[in-house]
Amino acid sequence: MAELAVITPSYGPDFELCRDLNASVLACTPTSTSHYIIAPERDLELFSALRGPRTQVWSVDRMLPRYVLSIPRVNAWLNLRHPFPPIRGWVMQQVAKLHAAAQIEADVLLSVDSDVAFVRPVTAQTFRQAGRTCFYRKDGGVHEGLTRHLAWHDVARKLLGVPSARPPLPDYIQSPNFWDRGTILAMRDRIQEVTGQPWLLAIAAQPRFSECTLYGVFVDEVLGERSNVTPVESVRCHGYWERYPLSLDAAHQFLRAMPAEDVAVMISAKSRTPLSVRRAVMSGLWAR
Repeated sequence: MAELAVITPSYGPDFELCRDLNASVLACTPTSTSHYIIAPERDLELFSALRGPRTQVWSVDRMLPRYVLSIPRVNAWLNLRHPFPPIRGWVMQQVAKLHAAAQIEADVLLSVDSDVAFVRPVTAQTFRQAGRTCFYRKDGGVHEGLTRHLAWHDVARKLLGVPSARPPLPDYIQSPNFWDRGTILAMRDRIQEVTGQPWLLAIAAQPRFSECTLYGVFVDEVLGERSNVTPVESVRCHGYWERYPLSLDAAHQFLRAMPAEDVAVMISAKSRTPLSVRRAVMSGLWAR
């Protein structure tokens, strides 16, 4: 079993971002680490250019039962047995991450979105403390005003069969995420026991969902002291979450503030920061 594997769901519009992420994975992780990229069938030919000895490209559609079909020209899927509501692309990306995490035999599973890039060496030990895999948790980080986070908590508790809770609640949302495979498998079994459905279809039926919140709630509310993971407040990734683009000067300023212990940079794709700016500042970091 490998010590570390990297999982990335992506799609056509994020291909160039994913290309850069893949290059950084190959440059910054041990040669035993593989990068698993999961894309819709319609984008598979595009992403196949990234295939190599350490890069596998999987089809989302081939992971699913035959009665779950992609909707042409729309980033959504349809479960023919329960056609309403359709499965949104964002939810399907998270389903794909979890499916891959249950299939890949690696001690530490690193879930990384396309808009992240590694800039310093990374091993499984980067995401471990005292022999236990870390997971992100910010206690009291979810308050009444964070309605989406509250909805994600409600869905997670429903899927896991634990009581609802009132804020303040822990915040588990960060990027990248690091998972323990044994914990993923135990979470799968719990969801299937509670819902009576295949776990991925039970998740896909939710109009709003966060895999980070599901994992965190499972660890804290179901496993508790039996957990084999440990909470941390840093994912060692310097993140830019704003919805407006960085100029070249602003990007350099942002990266100058990167903590010495961080190993990755995330400039949100939703910021619409030009690819040329991203590459200019990232190449400067790699050159150090």
